Amino acid sequence: MALNAPVCDFGWRAVDFDLEDTTGSRHTLDSLRGPNGLLLMFICNHCPYVKAIIDRICRDAREVQSLGIGVAAIMSNDPSEYPEDSFENMQQLARQLNFSFPYLYDATQNVARSYAAVCTPDFFAFNDRLELQYRGRLDASGRLPAAADARRELLEAMRMLAETGQGPREQVASIGCSIKWRA
Repeated sequence: MALNAPVCDFGWRAVDFDLEDTTGSRHTLDSLRGPNGLLLMFICNHCPYVKAIIDRICRDAREVQSLGIGVAAIMSNDPSEYPEDSFENMQQLARQLNFSFPYLYDATQNVARSYAAVCTPDFFAFNDRLELQYRGRLDASGRLPAAADARRELLEAMRMLAETGQGPREQVASIGCSIKWRA
């Protein structure tokens, strides 16, 4: 079932966490943030919406990191119901695509709940004070990738955030599969 993320709640403060990534390293907000902010992406392995844009996510993450913004992806789905989202498969995907960012496992789903994440992908971009400034989409992609020359909305927003500390006032919500909650 496709869901849209809610509209950006400007100024909402990032909630701290401590999660393990696919290499066994642990990460917190402080260890992930860059001098100009932090981009957190709730993604997973099995979602067709994520699969449609994962190459673009990897491309844009590198550019976002060059702007002094930290980047991390979080997988919060229940892998017992969705084996493609298992920790081992997360490790494989991160290696296969050479992620430039940590791919974190939210085993308890507490981080997804504290962020009110609703879908994959769900993007949360924070300024240097860890105040939410963007909760929009990557680009116009849906279950299929948008045209190669599609406007890079997330990257545009991250450039603005790096320069001004604020995100664009007009944002188009991300769309994707619902987070797969444990029963």
